[in-house]
This record gives sequence, C-alpha cells and structure tokens, in this order.
Amino acid sequence: MSIKIPAKVQARIAQQLKKYQATVIDARKRDINEADTAHLAMDILCDVFGYKKIEEITSERAIKGTFADLAVKVGNAFRFIVEVKAINIELKEVHVTQVVNYAANLPADWVVLTNGVRWQAYKVNFNKPIAGTLVLDVDLCTSNLKDQDIFDLFGGLSREVFTPDSMSQMFKAKQAMNKYSIAQLLLSDPVVAMVRRELRKLADGLNPDIDDVRGLIKDQVIKRELIEADEAKVAAKAVRRLGRASRAVKSIDRAGESSEPTAEPPVSTATE
Repeated sequence: MSIKIPAKVQARIAQQLKKYQATVIDARKRDINEADTAHLAMDILCDVFGYKKIEEITSERAIKGTFADLAVKVGNAFRFIVEVKAINIELKEVHVTQVVNYAANLPADWVVLTNGVRWQAYKVNFNKPIAGTLVLDVDLCTSNLKDQDIFDLFGGLSREVFTPDSMSQMFKAKQAMNKYSIAQLLLSDPVVAMVRRELRKLADGLNPDIDDVRGLIKDQVIKRELIEADEAKVAAKAVRRLGRASRAVKSIDRAGESSEPTAEPPVSTATE
C-alpha cells in the first residue's frame, strides 16, 4: 500500500462501494445527465470519501469567472477539485486541461475527474505549461473492489487520510512503480552494465559494446511508447537525477577515503 489507510476507513470504502457499484451500473444504463451525475458524485464524496456535505463540499465553485463542479475544502484548505461529466461521456484530455486550469487558479495540488464510473486523480504540475499527471484511474463498474488502486484513490483522498505529505508520498511511489520509470531504469548505466556482464557469461569470447547492449534493449525489448511518451520524459529526468546523486555519493566516499590520515607506526619503548 502506498500510504497507510486505517482499517475503519478501508471497511467504509469496501461497504459503500459495494452499494455504489450497483447504483453506478444502473445509472449508466439509464444514461443520466451531467447534473444527476454530479449529485451521484457528491453522494460518493460523502459516503465513500467521508466528507461532510455542504460544509466541506462546495458545488459550482466560482474560480476567476468560471465554475468548477465540486471543490473539497476542510477548514481553510482546499484539498482537491472535482470535475464531473455525464455518466456516458468518455473522459478526455480536454477535460483534464479544464480541471487542471481550475486548480491552478484556486490553487489546489490535486484534481479528480469523473463521470461517475471512472474516477481519475491527477497531480497538478505548476511548471509551464501547467499540466496534470495521472496518478490513479479506477473504473467502478469493472474493478475488483479489493484492488489496491481502489483503496489508494478513495482512501488516500479520504477525509481522514488526506494530507499534503501523504499525497506527495503516494505520488512518488506511483511514479517510481510505473512502466515508464521501469523502462528508463532498464536503460540506465548500472542495469545495462549488468546485462552486458551476464551476456559475456552466455558465450565464450562474447564482448558486446555497452552502447550496443543499450540499443538492443531500447529498440527490441522496450515498447516505443514507453520511451517516447511525455511520461517517459518525466521518468528519464528522475532516473538521471538518481544517477547523478549516486555518483555524487560515490565521489564523496572516495574523497573521504583518500583523505584519511595514514596510521603512524607504533613508537618502540624498547632500549637499544
């Protein structure tokens, strides 16, 4: 589990989602409109996430001349914005841009995009251009309600668990364990060097160039999308930072070893 979810919260999520899964499936069959989907989303924010209706969930929140569907605020702090689409509307990138722009103007670090069936949580990136990074994506109609992502999304964003630190921890864990990060690690110097060593063991006299090994992994092992997607660029930067930090630590260690004073020979107390 990315972050610790109290047993009481896990029990509420499991119990309430079992009820709402049937409700959502029925609502999709009836093709409810956006307004009714927003009411359904608010009920889920109350019963599953644990927030207090009206007091902590604001509908049609005004943000610089426009309106976000729902905003969750506890005390004086906004936790996240929720953008709701009609239940049979497919969630698209334009919707992500819309809700991320709302968050940037509030501001809020997290946003949720939902059509009642799919629930997506995005981390807002305030660099230019402002964008959202998908962290969790859950389908209430098809997901096993015991799936880890269910508890990470509905538990991590719950009233009892949500904190800036806990969500930062979840974000880092999800980023580290995604397919783009794994692909970049496979191309990193330590991993390529290890593969080269193992290849040399497979056949006598085999001594491939390390760049040839890297090219083989890149061109024939890893899917192209895992290298060329925007998410891959983010992962590549993280892996490069890891490599620089590792080299810096080794450099400091070597410098420390070389600067250690040599031991003085013991002084003899014996008489000539």
